[in-house]
Amino acid sequence: MVVKGDDLDAIAERFGVAVAALKEQNKLSSNEIEIGQQLAVPAGTSGDTKVEVTGVLGSPSATTTISGAQLPAPQPKFGGVIKDDALQSKQWWAPRVVPPKGAPNILLILTDDAGFAVPSTFGGVIPTPTMDRIAANGLRYNRMFSTSLCSPTRAALITGRNHHSVGFGVIAEQATGFPGYNSVIGVDNATIGRILRDNGYATSWFGKDHNTPTYEASQAGPFTQWPTGMGFDYFYGFVGGDANQWEPNLFRNTTQIYPWIGHEGTLKMDRSDPKANIWPVTGKESSWNLITAMADDAIAWMDRIHQTDPSQPIFLHYCPGATHAPHHPTKEWVDKIHAMHLFDDGYEKLRERIFENQQKLGVIPKGLKLTPWPNDVLTPWDKLSDEEKKLYIRQVEVFAAYVAYNDYEIGRVIQHFEDLGKLDNTLIIYQNGDNGTSAEGGPEGTFSEVAFFNGVRPPVDVQMKFYEAWGTELAYNHMSAGWSWAFDTPFDWFKQNASRFGGTNQNMVIQWPARIKDKGSLREQFMHVIDHVPTILEATGIKAPEVVDGIKQKPIEGTSYAYTFDKANAKAPSKHTTQYFEMMGQWALYHDGWLLSTKVDRTPWDAFSPANPDPLNNQVFQLYDLSTSWNQSEDIAAQHPDKVKEMRAMFLEEAKKYQVLPLDASVGARVASARPSLTSGRDEYVYTQPMTGLPQGDAPYLLDTSYTITADITVPDGGAEGMIVTSGGRFAGFGMYLLKGKPVFLWNLLDLERVKWEGPDALTPGQHTIEFDSKYDGLGVGTMAYNNFSGIGRPADTTFKVDGKVVATKKMERTIPIILQWDESFDIGSDTITGVNDADYKPPFPLTAKLNKLTIKVDRPQLSAADIKKFEEALKKVESGRE
Repeated sequence: MVVKGDDLDAIAERFGVAVAALKEQNKLSSNEIEIGQQLAVPAGTSGDTKVEVTGVLGSPSATTTISGAQLPAPQPKFGGVIKDDALQSKQWWAPRVVPPKGAPNILLILTDDAGFAVPSTFGGVIPTPTMDRIAANGLRYNRMFSTSLCSPTRAALITGRNHHSVGFGVIAEQATGFPGYNSVIGVDNATIGRILRDNGYATSWFGKDHNTPTYEASQAGPFTQWPTGMGFDYFYGFVGGDANQWEPNLFRNTTQIYPWIGHEGTLKMDRSDPKANIWPVTGKESSWNLITAMADDAIAWMDRIHQTDPSQPIFLHYCPGATHAPHHPTKEWVDKIHAMHLFDDGYEKLRERIFENQQKLGVIPKGLKLTPWPNDVLTPWDKLSDEEKKLYIRQVEVFAAYVAYNDYEIGRVIQHFEDLGKLDNTLIIYQNGDNGTSAEGGPEGTFSEVAFFNGVRPPVDVQMKFYEAWGTELAYNHMSAGWSWAFDTPFDWFKQNASRFGGTNQNMVIQWPARIKDKGSLREQFMHVIDHVPTILEATGIKAPEVVDGIKQKPIEGTSYAYTFDKANAKAPSKHTTQYFEMMGQWALYHDGWLLSTKVDRTPWDAFSPANPDPLNNQVFQLYDLSTSWNQSEDIAAQHPDKVKEMRAMFLEEAKKYQVLPLDASVGARVASARPSLTSGRDEYVYTQPMTGLPQGDAPYLLDTSYTITADITVPDGGAEGMIVTSGGRFAGFGMYLLKGKPVFLWNLLDLERVKWEGPDALTPGQHTIEFDSKYDGLGVGTMAYNNFSGIGRPADTTFKVDGKVVATKKMERTIPIILQWDESFDIGSDTITGVNDADYKPPFPLTAKLNKLTIKVDRPQLSAADIKKFEEALKKVESGRE
């Protein structure tokens, strides 16, 4: 809409804009100016300010786009007339903000822990027909890179900035007090959700949120770092690295919900014979699973938006927990995959078959060499026992079922865009994996990933006992790393390995029928996950803001790849020419087709060995010309020492620029390190009311320390039962409860052992005191500051008292060293999600006694001056030995 001539002064007065300034800035003629521009020029910003206005300004139906330079857009001056009474006055409504005309819907899909060779679209054997269909109707990309780890990739994806730039140099559970590692996306890094929402999009996030600091994940908030606080109007999912898909710690927006209640299964595992090779599982699985429920909820959200305003574009960020451990598909999908016998020949043969498929599909260069199998790291298939082969095949079939199940449910969401008539103008970005395939199950796999994060690798005979439970709610399972290596073909190594493409080289497919016409084609330009945001902004016609909530924004660091949508640019040079990689001391630098990498010096399942003290310099360097060594198969560092020196210096400059320093190669030590928390600095906690849902990051930390838990309760006439206090669940945790009236304390040691203290009699009506005291025999987590793990997981002498009388004492020969089950909470007065002992009770197991007071006192070990001197000297020896 353009207004001319004499109306200019009136318009200028109405919107508070200086006409002369606008004429000069926008080079308009002396007698015309665009109303839309006057609505969108905030002070102190720059850039293209043209906007589109529809309807009559001031009417309730008027809409406008905005310049986007400042968010939220400044409110225009009131343009009506105000007299003494309403009859003489004239109403005027500010126009509603809408996206630019023709802006597409955006469906941004990110799967979890899936390497390059997982989907059938890129040569894998696991059927992913949804991804295949998007590829056939759109484009395939074989050079999309991640950071090599969950939280960092996700932070980069939603902000368009490098992971260290936005505080996520590692996962949230490893955060440390440095700008690149504090797990806080600063207010100067607005997310794509916030940008699109303030430009008129309906925004949502479904699935995994691994970008909320652990100490802000409680119901006490603050919620500024939750999806709803970062510009996503609707959130349905879980907070943290992973979740039990049968009984997740689930949220709608910021409210905890339990939608599986009423759909629980009846599965039970008979552990009565400790010598049994396989513990039998009986009963039916739950009729509820998050993978399906998430698709259902996304479809319901789409329907709500469509029925409310069919013209409103939507941004749907769909990031399921699949295929991160625990691998939890339904039995139906496991049976389908089992019947296909995809993995009977073992992981080496699988890798060869995938490599052949990739060559036939043309998704890898012709003549590429397959990197060798790592015999020194992973046992060759023909060296395994029959029992190991049986177990490993079961593990991978469950994983594959999880992949196929997830792809099917993604297909349901995409189909709904078509059902609503929106598919033609929907940009679908389907990225396979936030990093390479996870090897965190170790060479043997594990029935419980919680055990892995505590440095425990149960032997195969123990794993076999869980054979029938694999994939069900009775396991928190992960597969053998041999399969993970195969699923990263044609590359080597895994998730966490930032210097190897097995950890970082993802793939993706993109469909946008209204724009992309070069169907089924391949794009091979170098790209990084930070490139998604600028691409989406270009596709929507929306500018990156300069100011958000009055805060000047950091520049977007990614580069749009929208140019690749056109057939004419199919072979165009990549516009993303330089990119650093760094994760837990392993690093690399890409520049114009060259790659400098550090040699892998730690397997992902080795999280508790002493770390490299100087990861910047104390490295073996490898150099690759990616035009001839596309998968890092030929190291030419020895032939090009000057290039190595040049790129080392370039990495250091990138590291300084993007907050990568200081480098830190530690892994497990960072999980247990101190960080902000609602419990920080406290050694006594008093509770007088029931409470549920407190996450581990804000709960009293009772590992590697002495502590006393005292409960003052009143038992009513007729007796009482129920949970007094618990933290954790089926795969690790503790609980104090009344079982048929008897007081009980129980430690669940990683589902491998349960240690139980029990009073002799049911409590009589009246007031009682129950106390559990644990005296820790070790130096605690303080030793880890010196790259030493000797202080954790040590024994403890325990005493259980009822009304001041000792009823049980035990010496715990081992204790949990690092972490409880992270997707379970600290609860008082009941037990949410899973219980610490299925044999005793079923959640929520509410306490029927009155809780008068619960007190927890903690006495943490302190290192003496002599201890510190000893550890410092030991650390110096380690450092000198690595020089």
